[in-house]
Amino acid sequence: MSTSMPSWSEKALVLLRQMNNFHLPGSKLTQCLRFVIDGKHVGWVPPAVASALSRFPEVFSPPQGDSITLRPSLRSYKKRSEAVHEVLRQLKEENAFACLRGWRDEQKYEVMPRFCDGSLMCMERSATSLFGVKRYGVHVNGYVHDEAGRICMWLARRSPTKQTYPGRLDNLAAGGLAAGNSVRQTLLKECEEEARIPACIAKAARPVSTVSYTHEDHEGVFPESQFVFDLKLPSEFKPQIGDGEVEEFHLWPLHKVKDLLVSDDFKPNSAMVVLDFLIRHSYVEPDSEPYYQEFVTGLHRSL
Repeated sequence: MSTSMPSWSEKALVLLRQMNNFHLPGSKLTQCLRFVIDGKHVGWVPPAVASALSRFPEVFSPPQGDSITLRPSLRSYKKRSEAVHEVLRQLKEENAFACLRGWRDEQKYEVMPRFCDGSLMCMERSATSLFGVKRYGVHVNGYVHDEAGRICMWLARRSPTKQTYPGRLDNLAAGGLAAGNSVRQTLLKECEEEARIPACIAKAARPVSTVSYTHEDHEGVFPESQFVFDLKLPSEFKPQIGDGEVEEFHLWPLHKVKDLLVSDDFKPNSAMVVLDFLIRHSYVEPDSEPYYQEFVTGLHRSL
């Protein structure tokens, strides 16, 4: 008995469900402890992580109810950041969690209840999934109009040596929002470093949306929100390989990009950013797309 192949719409819906799987039945959501700092809920701690943290009673108070907190003596941003950093460094040396193999001493993320709130501490980027703290980034849709006025999009293919999603297709430029950097600073930095887009061109990028989701896998919980920018590039401009995180660039018409975003060849969260672009530019419309509402909801989940 033959089975029909899933449609493009069904594949896109699967992508969104996978990237929001923390909210689906069967996830670890009900097993996680709320990570609370100064009375504010900032993350989700999976059971295995909570067990490991119990070895550090000088930093983490014993869980109470459904929450785990820092010791009351850790009252300042500096004290919290330093104390947790030492715990994470020890766990890294013990090879306790796979995610810590991606340790980057040069990049820390702010820990805060919401983006509009003040930061309560900072944390090593690779460890954030252990605490399910919110991570923010910047993604850039680079595009041009061809001679017929049709949109073509620049995509990057990630280096095969990248720790995450090696060799996959990606947005023209993207990067995490590191502690101490603004969204605009991150935009200009990533454009220059990854695609050699000079500031005089990159500064024309327009903030147009955010794409938010909460994903879980064997490395932890990932509540993430990407600040999305559209950058219309001069037709004669060609991005160049910069810091080695990109292997090559492609300029493709939107119908090809649309087909690729639901394939295994695309980095999943970057595919979501492209889907958002297609919706905003009316390339995907409610009269022709049965899952239009599901797409919009899946791209903008509350963290």
